[in-house]
Amino acid sequence: MAKQTNNKRGKGKAPQPKFNAIWIYVPLLIMIGYMYFFGANGGDPLKTEWYKVKEQMIPQGDVEKVTFITNQHRAEVSIKTDSLGKYKNMFGGREPKYGPHFYFIVSSNFDSEQQLEEARAALPQEKRFSIETEERTNYWGRVLDWLLLPIIILAIWFFALRNMSKNVGGGGGGGGIFNVGKSQAKLFDKDNHIKVTFKDVAGLEEAKVEVMEIVDFLRNPAKYTALGGKIPKGALLVGPPGTGKTLLAKAVAGEANVPFFSISGSDFVEMFVGVGASRVRDLFKQAKEKAPCIVFIDEIDAVGRARGKNTGFSSNDERENTLNQLLTEMDGFGTNSGVIILAATNRADILDKALMRAGRFDRQIHVDLPELKEREEIFKVHLAKLKLEPGLDTTFLSKQTPGFSGADIANVCNEAALIAARKNKKYVEKQDFLDAIDRIVGGLEKRSKIIPPAEKKTIAFHEAGHATVSWLLPNANPLLKVTIIPRGKALGAAWYLPEERQITTKEQMMEEMAATIGGRVAEEIVNGRISTGALSDLEKITKQAYAMVSYFGMSEKVGHLSFYDSQDDYGFSKPYSEKTAELIDREARELIDAAHKKAHEVLEANMDGLTKLANLLLEREVIFTEDMENIFGPRKPKEGEEAPAATELPEKADAETDNKPATEN
Repeated sequence: MAKQTNNKRGKGKAPQPKFNAIWIYVPLLIMIGYMYFFGANGGDPLKTEWYKVKEQMIPQGDVEKVTFITNQHRAEVSIKTDSLGKYKNMFGGREPKYGPHFYFIVSSNFDSEQQLEEARAALPQEKRFSIETEERTNYWGRVLDWLLLPIIILAIWFFALRNMSKNVGGGGGGGGIFNVGKSQAKLFDKDNHIKVTFKDVAGLEEAKVEVMEIVDFLRNPAKYTALGGKIPKGALLVGPPGTGKTLLAKAVAGEANVPFFSISGSDFVEMFVGVGASRVRDLFKQAKEKAPCIVFIDEIDAVGRARGKNTGFSSNDERENTLNQLLTEMDGFGTNSGVIILAATNRADILDKALMRAGRFDRQIHVDLPELKEREEIFKVHLAKLKLEPGLDTTFLSKQTPGFSGADIANVCNEAALIAARKNKKYVEKQDFLDAIDRIVGGLEKRSKIIPPAEKKTIAFHEAGHATVSWLLPNANPLLKVTIIPRGKALGAAWYLPEERQITTKEQMMEEMAATIGGRVAEEIVNGRISTGALSDLEKITKQAYAMVSYFGMSEKVGHLSFYDSQDDYGFSKPYSEKTAELIDREARELIDAAHKKAHEVLEANMDGLTKLANLLLEREVIFTEDMENIFGPRKPKEGEEAPAATELPEKADAETDNKPATEN
């Protein structure tokens, strides 16, 4: 008994073969081939006409039998065996063995008895044929008529809906139309482990400390629960696009050594009613079975948008049903269940308050844009894969990319390598990185674009106006490069190195506005007329002026009020009267007029320098910091700061283009 049991266990259960469409195709092909090559030996008769039968077949004595099928208006002709050789060519060179061999259509006016009796009577006795009459019913045809539609429906279901159901049903439950409510989360465990670790994540030091503590919770839960603490149920990664939220989640998956479920928020939203809630239930069911584990929901704002603010304006929206189920599942775990929810979004302001509360997401981890030191670390990670010129300064590159995210820096490195390869270089040089930054920020140069001399002069004075005002006003962003070469949609561009500051004063904003409108003012002074070239400049300062008045409380007449509402996604609310709106308009106009006046004063007082700068632009098309110093002298320091040495200013920097439409001058 024991031996038999062991043998059975050793052999195991034989795998059952899976259905394959070739099981249907092969027999059909064999049947078709058989009918093609051998069907003439007993296949369907060939169509002919009555006069051929009467004038050719019957007189020669070849006809053995004629059968009339009364309910089909058809007559079938069988040829004698010894006469089949005469008709071999009509049957593809083969002699059919079985009849009937021919048929002809019998009309209602055809008198079969008279016609055939006359034809048979004219023959000798030994050549005469027999005449039969029968009524025939095609049972197979009737069966096929009844079964044709069901067969077509089944075929569509097997071959069309089967593939569609795999896409709709997702990965949960192996796909299938009946598994549409299964979770589509990808599971990463010891069999398909993610190899990204915290060492691969440059910068984000504070965020890494937070998530590393979560990993430690899963590895050593007793360390925290022994003192009465509870393991956090969820952590929300918040930050701008490209800052590394998903990469940080991958590092958690690689470090935690526990099952890791990854899913996007949009995977819960489906056109079928109730599917989203069903997928949420299935996801958390799987997570509970594999606890301790981590569930990562990327772009959770797709399903976690505040209720009542969905674009469908429906109280019973499918997204809201899914969110309700998500809220229930997240707050339904036991205290020490070991399931931790990680989520990422760049729109935390639109998430539902019930989703953000403690008990669901206990922590919010802010993943901000990298600072100078963090950008240098990110550059080192991406530069490790490139062939660089010896002695390349990564600190210099990090200074040229203020406001760049980790994804932007990766793009800069890749673009620099492509530019170097395009120029057939053996190494990626410093200039390649500067060209890559220029291309990413401003777009591709269009040196082939033909610009009339008069328009080119206007563009030169426009860009020289920006450069002059920004250089002479200490609180404006320092300008480091100016060009009148068309780039992207811009006919000219000015590169700045924005100061990395956390707060901005009114004086700084006013001088930045003066530098922005300096191009329009230069056109007014030099040409005596204005053009469409300042469209993006006017748009920028208008938004900034209204923000200063209505958001930042920088207007004395409006007062210390802010009409900004972070919860109003659609801007439907207007928390002020029409009289206040008119006051806001007047104050914004006064701010812009003050900036215009300031720029006009600076340019009028430095007309010689403006003219030299514009002529130099017309001559060389591109100027740098050294040219600005040669014309205007060293830049004035800000209040309370010492003047920087000339060598401390980099040659090029991040660009802030005018983004002019193609129709602008």
